[in-house]
Amino acid sequence: MNKTLVYPAGHAPSRGAYSPAVKVELPGGGVMLYVTGQLARAPDGSVVAPHDATAQTEYIFGLIGDILSAAGMDFGDVVRAQTYLTEMKDFPKFSAVRDRFFGSAKPASTLLEVKGLAHAGCCVEVEVTAMK
Repeated sequence: MNKTLVYPAGHAPSRGAYSPAVKVELPGGGVMLYVTGQLARAPDGSVVAPHDATAQTEYIFGLIGDILSAAGMDFGDVVRAQTYLTEMKDFPKFSAVRDRFFGSAKPASTLLEVKGLAHAGCCVEVEVTAMK
């Protein structure tokens, strides 16, 4: 089993010992991609659109799209998504944006409301698993 760290150009630096994603080549030719939780952080580390769930969700799915592309995948390859919102009332905003990225290919998903995220002003975090 071969593991490769995925670092798309132009992304904010990862905190600590984390990478944006790990691509795992499976026996038989399959590939799994584990994308760590993505926050709306610009390349300089600043929070994009603090407390704006719609803008942050757009930005986050753009980041995830870049990571998927760097691994030779796209949103159709996503099999699982986990979402963290600081306010459950933001779910309709999040959902409207998410549906534009996934279309009819809906992955298995989990939604959690959390007290806070790693950076003040961030109100959405999304992690995904993809398989090809």
